[in-house]
Amino acid sequence: MYLSDLKPYILKHEDMERMKILIIDDEKPITDKISHYLAKRGYEPVAVNDPMEGLKKLQHEPFDLVISDIMMPGINGIELLKQVKNLHPETEVVMISGFGDMNTVIEAMRAGAVDYVKKPFSLVEMQLAIERTTKFLKLQSELLASEDERSLISRQLEQMIERDFIGDSPAIKQVIEMALKTARDKDASVLITGENGTGKELVARLIHYASERDKKQFYPINAAAIPETLLESEFFGHKRGAFTDARDDKKGCFELANGGTLFLDEISEMPLTLQAKLLRALEERKVKPVGGDREIRVDVRIISATNKNLKELIGNNKFRLDLYHRLNTVVINIPPLRERSEDLKPLMHHFIRYFSKKKNLPIPKIDPGIYHEIEHYDFPGNVRELRNMVERAMILSKDNSLKVSDFFISQNGHIPVAEANINFNLDQTEKKLITLALKKCNYNQVKAAELLGISRDALKRKRQKYGIEVKRSF
Repeated sequence: MYLSDLKPYILKHEDMERMKILIIDDEKPITDKISHYLAKRGYEPVAVNDPMEGLKKLQHEPFDLVISDIMMPGINGIELLKQVKNLHPETEVVMISGFGDMNTVIEAMRAGAVDYVKKPFSLVEMQLAIERTTKFLKLQSELLASEDERSLISRQLEQMIERDFIGDSPAIKQVIEMALKTARDKDASVLITGENGTGKELVARLIHYASERDKKQFYPINAAAIPETLLESEFFGHKRGAFTDARDDKKGCFELANGGTLFLDEISEMPLTLQAKLLRALEERKVKPVGGDREIRVDVRIISATNKNLKELIGNNKFRLDLYHRLNTVVINIPPLRERSEDLKPLMHHFIRYFSKKKNLPIPKIDPGIYHEIEHYDFPGNVRELRNMVERAMILSKDNSLKVSDFFISQNGHIPVAEANINFNLDQTEKKLITLALKKCNYNQVKAAELLGISRDALKRKRQKYGIEVKRSF
């Protein structure tokens, strides 16, 4: 994982003595005795006498340490330990038992226990076990803090871009390194290339928030989502009365992004007439609103993105060569997911954790066969497709476990379809797919557009094209 994935419940050094500890033992006198002892020493103990109740507690609140008996009715401590480590790998567990044979100790340690105390034990022995665990957590915290300092992306920057950069591949590391180097120059224009779903806007946000412009606006605009008749107004603004619907003055995206970054997505879809005006605005750093008589000076960094080959478009007279050279001071290409298989597993784990938290679900068990299947799938939709695939699998899965069948990937590495029943008419198929997406999202157009991997404006245009009505059901 490229960012140091700091464990959410590891305490700062000065907070170690206020550890929150869950004590699980079917014998109430034991839990009462340990709780009273720990509370007097500044810890935050929570005691339960039913292991299933303990697991429920862990699902709803974080604990730094679990102290659990091994021999309990209903579920034994080793199985409970495995479930704790599966649900919350960051939570440490100390096992206690009157059955202190070496095989049990080895089994507990292999399952993830950090320490082991044999019954009958003194409270001093329990205190020593907790202190050993505290030292372990301190070392772990220091190591993670050190890793975070060396990480290419800080936690603060990660929060600003509102998404994690995940990956182990040299390719994605190079992308991030180039983005951060580019960010040091606050004016350099950047062209980001890559297939749909690779994360071009994410890289653009990284450049913005890692630069001196981070306190100003990051303004994204999709050139393909705006009607051609409104593009000039969207870019440069307009004055009241400039055209029929211009009832008030409006600032364009250059003014709105002034001092910050203007992200031009799908730049290849921009009409040639507007390309000429964009080039002039970039060279002179001035814009003139539609219907206005005064130029406005602007200071923006331009980051553009495309999933098409601009050189081919230039050869076909569909993109201006001079604009291309103005936009590509730095070119960052994001490789497709199929070319960086090392990133599949950490990305999938990241999305599983993300949707578990978002949907308030326990982290599921994962069939190892899933890894083999996704490594042999092409992922034409790249990271966005994997994200949607994980979300769908978690919705459809049973028994808190993810199986190969939940991912709908066949043995030959393709999503299985009944070829004989395929409708090869693109318009009819697209209309049906859009209708299904709208129904699935209860006609919420924002969610439907996200499910389809397109912008809301693009969905609106396609709805108009196919005459698809929006009728929200209640």
